[in-house]
Amino acid sequence: MADKLHFDLVSPERRLFAGEVDMVVVPGEDGDFGVLPKHAPFMSVIRSGAIIVTTDGVAERTFIHGGFAEVTPEGLTILAEEAIPVSEIDVAAVEQDLKNAQEDLGVAKSDMDIELAQARIDRLEAMRTTAAN
Repeated sequence: MADKLHFDLVSPERRLFAGEVDMVVVPGEDGDFGVLPKHAPFMSVIRSGAIIVTTDGVAERTFIHGGFAEVTPEGLTILAEEAIPVSEIDVAAVEQDLKNAQEDLGVAKSDMDIELAQARIDRLEAMRTTAAN
């Protein structure tokens, strides 16, 4: 039996995954990186995008936003601010939320309101891109 990687994906709402996998591709702050069994210890901030979890030749995609990934001798743990299986993304709702966020940006007066609206737009655009691919 080939080596497996222990993988945990946790968001504030729930643990989305805990189990043995073949490989995980993570959208790191400095670019995507793949984690296989026996990977060297490593830590990275994650950017919004899709993680790809491969087990027995089947790849599953999950949108993640914010948080970090940590590789230890025990495996990979991702603590994400938000995690949604790509199959559960409501593209129409994302498009409407994006439109609303763009309108909010257009009327924002303070630097704080501008920054919050732009961060929301960035997250929603990443979610839309992930759902489309």
